[in-house]
Amino acid sequence: MRLPRAFVTAALATAFLVGAGHAPQAVAGELPSGTAFFTDSESQVNKWVAANPGDSRQPRIASRIGSQPQAVWFARYSPSTVTTDVRRVTSAAAGKNQVPVLVAYMIPNRDCGGASAGGAPDLAAYDTWARNFAAGLGSGSSIVILEPDSIALISCLSAGELSARYASLARAASAIHAASPKARVYFDAGHSTWNSASVQASRLRSASVLTSGDGIYSNVSNYNRTANEVAFAKSVLSQLGGSGLTAVIDTSRNGNGPAPDNAWCDPHGRKLGENPTANTGDPAIDAYLWIKLPGELDGCAGAAGSFSPDYAYELAG
Repeated sequence: MRLPRAFVTAALATAFLVGAGHAPQAVAGELPSGTAFFTDSESQVNKWVAANPGDSRQPRIASRIGSQPQAVWFARYSPSTVTTDVRRVTSAAAGKNQVPVLVAYMIPNRDCGGASAGGAPDLAAYDTWARNFAAGLGSGSSIVILEPDSIALISCLSAGELSARYASLARAASAIHAASPKARVYFDAGHSTWNSASVQASRLRSASVLTSGDGIYSNVSNYNRTANEVAFAKSVLSQLGGSGLTAVIDTSRNGNGPAPDNAWCDPHGRKLGENPTANTGDPAIDAYLWIKLPGELDGCAGAAGSFSPDYAYELAG
């Protein structure tokens, strides 16, 4: 799996001390089943919808994708604006009585140099960026998807680099909780056809998910069917023991399941999955979310993170 490069700018520096390991609050019931998630009028798909009223593809894209709540990615390293950019999202969500889903995607050596390469120049810079990101969250509820691929994709890191990354993820989560006590921070669990549940749980434990996180996420930017991801996420949670952690699943593009050859990069024939909802019927699964933004490319049919109306229309068909 590789992740999309989102074209959301980042961050005004506001200093917050990173706390020592955050002990998660009781998580059961913290995300009510009727939770309404944030729909961003400034997303690429909604900007395209507004700019193309006469396009024959516009009605389907608007109704099937643009109308749905989706995550907002913070993936361009611009430390002078990230606090302001995060605050735009959280303030807009608060005005609608909605819960925003924000993706922090700035870890150094991101994607191990793949299609979504980038991130902060080093971990010290990342720590500052994470504190500034946290400073924009405010006092309302939010969901933070912390660094997709950062735990599942580590083949390019030395043992020392990996240990330092794990520690930095824990510091980032602690900074978020210190700045915004109602924020829920979810750590990277990969997906059901990648690492085993036991391997992923071991890595999550090393990244201090038990003391710094509220849960895990799976299937970001991938296509595995929801039932498979639920089973996998629950297996990871079981491996982590009776921690009280929960999970969220990315269902944005898994309506047809994975491509026959398990292609991950802009494969054809995929469809939208379950609409975002906190009504999962499973106490271990907080929500189905659209973390990957349908119509934004993985990096094979165009630049990673760029919006393709053709691909959006195909997914929405």
